[in-house]
Amino acid sequence: MINLKLNEKGRKNNIRRCKEKGIVIPTFAQMKNPDSAPPQIREQLKKVGLWDVNPLNLHRITWKNEPKEVGGGYGGVNYIELPSALTGVPARIVALVGKWFPTGAHKVGATFGCLAPSLVTGNFDSTWQKAVWPSTGNFCRGGAFNSVLFGCDSIAILPEGMSKERFEWLKKLAGEVIATPGSESNVKEIFDKCWELKAQRKDAVIFNQFEAFGNYLWHYEVTASAIAELFEKLRGAQSKLNFAGFVSSTGSAGTIAAGDFLKQKYWSVKIAATEALQCPTLLYNGFGSHRIEGIGDKHVPWIHNVRNTDLVIDVDDNDCIELIRLFNEKKGREYLGKQHVDSGTISRLDLLGISGAANVLAAIKMAKYYELTASDVIVTVLTDSMQLYGSRIDELRKKFGQYSELDAVRAFHASCLGANTSNMLELNYNDRKRIHNLKYFTWIEQQKKDLSELNAQWYDNEYWTSVQKLTPKIDALIVEFNKEVAVA
Repeated sequence: MINLKLNEKGRKNNIRRCKEKGIVIPTFAQMKNPDSAPPQIREQLKKVGLWDVNPLNLHRITWKNEPKEVGGGYGGVNYIELPSALTGVPARIVALVGKWFPTGAHKVGATFGCLAPSLVTGNFDSTWQKAVWPSTGNFCRGGAFNSVLFGCDSIAILPEGMSKERFEWLKKLAGEVIATPGSESNVKEIFDKCWELKAQRKDAVIFNQFEAFGNYLWHYEVTASAIAELFEKLRGAQSKLNFAGFVSSTGSAGTIAAGDFLKQKYWSVKIAATEALQCPTLLYNGFGSHRIEGIGDKHVPWIHNVRNTDLVIDVDDNDCIELIRLFNEKKGREYLGKQHVDSGTISRLDLLGISGAANVLAAIKMAKYYELTASDVIVTVLTDSMQLYGSRIDELRKKFGQYSELDAVRAFHASCLGANTSNMLELNYNDRKRIHNLKYFTWIEQQKKDLSELNAQWYDNEYWTSVQKLTPKIDALIVEFNKEVAVA
């Protein structure tokens, strides 16, 4: 799952590299509670920009960064609550905000969860090996960023159909950028390129988010901790407030791993997996291509604990595209004001990227399906923001013309308030087993994993908890590594 056996040669090389670069690695505990970071690091961060390629920004891999581009400290969990005037449902829908991570997306945390354990154990040698980051977008961005911060080279792999902002940014940081055929749902083509690199290059080490349990573990620990803290803040003295649901697009199944922790802490939580209707893999064993950037489909990720998923919600990608125009065009925002959406909310709607819009629509559908009330809370996640998709708005203007109030009326009433309970499935035992069985075709037949482990994921009660128990061991390895760097 996560190899914590020590490779002394690689570890010594990494200690030397970290000494040269002045790198101090944060623990998972510090990412959950960043105020526990060393005082000298917190002081130095006052002069560092959020996106600066500086090892100090490893200590900004947290949901609690002050929402500032430069010099911010730490605060509470970054989130936005979407009012009923916007969602059309009485349930309280709140979303964690990913914009205030380095790179502008929370995937920088998932890549840390994959790379850091390999560095402190020496199983990845930063002095000669290259970190390969296969992705449908933000994961390879986070991987390239963290690779530079850790002083190693990287190779980014992503579909050619992703936004130009991603490619332009990656070319500045990644040692090599490889564009594979297709778009968001063309994950197999990415996997094929990984096999090709492994066969051709001894220095290539693949960090595959769809199978790497460091991705799962980071969200189980850090994202779930932020969600639990946020819910307790909302609940306050309102002891009757009910934690009804956690909604996450499946993507690599990293973020949805937070649901495993939440189910252990709150008995009432139901976990909903979001996917694009144009590629209904979980819903219908279907396939296709879609425009919700960052959530690759046509397979079930190895690290998805399907037994814990309660609901599958498919969202039409056209509705997501309608919402990003509604939320970011002048006429759209003016119309929302006329519909009594408060100005504070309107000014922050650019915090939703395309996948964020999908998650919010799925949360609305979930609230309608379960007939949730004002006493119920649904939490979801905004992986990134419109900061990464400005070119998409430009493309839509060129294709459909300037945005009008009539466009806003249609988008708001049809795509937002009009979200309904079609294309959803509440999972029973056999539904979950069907989805789990889809892993066989990708991971056993194509990717050569062991069938016994696939069965263990379903039948062994300790399989997932054994991953969850690794955090204290990893943190202890990080602490010891940092001590040896200081001594060196």
